[in-house]
Amino acid sequence: MKNNAQKNKKPQPISGVLGKVMSSLGLSKTYNGWMVVEKWPQIVGKELAKRSKAIRFENGILYVGVSDDSWRQEISMKSDEIISQIHSYPFGRSIKQIRLIKN
Repeated sequence: MKNNAQKNKKPQPISGVLGKVMSSLGLSKTYNGWMVVEKWPQIVGKELAKRSKAIRFENGILYVGVSDDSWRQEISMKSDEIISQIHSYPFGRSIKQIRLIKN
C-alpha cells in the first residue's frame, strides 16, 4: 500500500532525473562533453559539419577531425566563435578548448 507521499509525487521527465544522477556520480562534465560531440552538426551548421566531425571529448578538450588543411585553418581561425556557440548550449560549458586533427 502506498503512503501519502508516494501518492502525491508527480512523475519527473527522464532528462531531469538523468542529469541529477550524472551529477551525483560526478559524470556531468563528461556527459555534457559527449553531448557536444553528438550535437556538433546542429552547433556549427551544415557547411562546417560537412568538413569536420567532433570525434571525442576528454578533459575539457573537444577533438575535431577535419577533412583537409584549408578547413583546418578555417576552423582554427573560428575556434573562439565556435566555443562561444558551444557555450550557448546548456551542456556546452564543459568545453574549454578545440583541438583539430586530420580526419
